[in-house]
Amino acid sequence: MIISILGCGWLGFPLAKHLVHKGHVVKGSTTSKEKLELLQAESIAPFLIRLTPELETPKKNTDFWNANVLVLNIPPGRKRDDVIELHIRQILSVKKAVINSPIEFVIFVSSTSVYPKFAGAVGEADTMPGKAGSDSGNALLQAEKILLQNPSFETTVIRFGGLTGGNRNPVKYMTGKKDLPNGNAPVNMIHRDDCIAIISQIIEEKITGEIFNAVSDDHSARKEYYTQAAKNLNLKPPTFSEDRETNHKLVKNDKLKSRLGYIFT
Repeated sequence: MIISILGCGWLGFPLAKHLVHKGHVVKGSTTSKEKLELLQAESIAPFLIRLTPELETPKKNTDFWNANVLVLNIPPGRKRDDVIELHIRQILSVKKAVINSPIEFVIFVSSTSVYPKFAGAVGEADTMPGKAGSDSGNALLQAEKILLQNPSFETTVIRFGGLTGGNRNPVKYMTGKKDLPNGNAPVNMIHRDDCIAIISQIIEEKITGEIFNAVSDDHSARKEYYTQAAKNLNLKPPTFSEDRETNHKLVKNDKLKSRLGYIFT
């Protein structure tokens, strides 16, 4: 297949390399001119595309949209007051480009932040408009709806949990901190290797029209998980304050494992 990946960063770049290795033709976008050669060196057709928030695609880069599948991997910002408005404008701009292209299938990289922070055990249907745990979560919920309800192409949404792997380990930002909240909350994490394998399987089996939670089976308490993670990296572990909350968010992955037969690595 011809697969375009909009956003070749921490996840998109190794995903692109994986798909090339499997024999697909892969096109990758970056916002950095310096990264074009890096993509080219890995046999990924490089394209300079920006969303500011509308698409900025030079005419010479319009071939990016000539594909069978689009992996849409552009997370919303976190610290802007207008994050929802900006992300929706980005998604609408991409949607317009897809409608005017041969792309038949979009895989949208979403997040478990679409669920409220204190929601108990949640499955894919347990979202409420405007009730996500953050503005970025609410932006993603609206983006999911825009894509899933469009009749011009098929969409599957993957809601990844907290991301780890490669040079990313959340404990690095927590080392030595004291009295962190929600120590008894279960972690909802996923390793990058699993992210790549799940996306690859969904593409190759063309599993369309679905929403999947993608988190590993380990739901250790945050204080246990991050204490051990810090020890593994020889870092000073964080400490957690007393936690009286009992309805912490636990993201269920049953649907993904059942529908894909997936075993987390």
